[in-house]
Amino acid sequence: MTDSDSTQAVVMQFAKWPEKGRVKTRLMPALGAVGACNAHITLTLAVLDNLFSAGYPVQFWWDRALEAVPDEANDIVCKLERASIRQYIQTGQTLGDRMLVALSQSLESYGCGLIIGSDCPSVDREYILQAIDALAKCDVVLGPSDDGGYVLIGASRVVVGMLDGIQWGTGQVLEQTRRRLKKLGLNVMLLEPRWDVDEPEDWLRFQRMTSN
Repeated sequence: MTDSDSTQAVVMQFAKWPEKGRVKTRLMPALGAVGACNAHITLTLAVLDNLFSAGYPVQFWWDRALEAVPDEANDIVCKLERASIRQYIQTGQTLGDRMLVALSQSLESYGCGLIIGSDCPSVDREYILQAIDALAKCDVVLGPSDDGGYVLIGASRVVVGMLDGIQWGTGQVLEQTRRRLKKLGLNVMLLEPRWDVDEPEDWLRFQRMTSN
């Protein structure tokens, strides 16, 4: 429960396992494989702190099942275990499939669910609370990102196939998602744009933010 809204909500963090050469690949030319992996870990932990600060239940969703936890993930896993945060595995062929599964599952127990990516440190407590407030008035809320995607998606109602046909990883993600949701009769609200960390200049922006 928060001082902002009495809506029952759960906040879900999507994350890739931190493995050198598989994460933050666009940072690798500037940071190298090890540096990019370390940046991914730092961002994942920063986003997790932001989610904790909102005061709602938190779930953590890894991108796939592994036989053994990578050593690089120890700091993340230890933090999750200390906070008694439940860990899940994303399922589905596309990002849209995986997000719909998580949102659908969340609505079995909560009035609304939100998903935030692990490269979105600009999604702070205030932004999360704004999204939850919006979901008292709409079916889906989106937090646009500067690159044409979104840093947050939340839902109080889902429809099968509502995230189908999206060209993930392109600058058309937000607009395609909006059109798809509206075509299916879902009421959509947009928050103010925020930024995520994909390119070296984004990483520098994050470092400046955390050094203040």
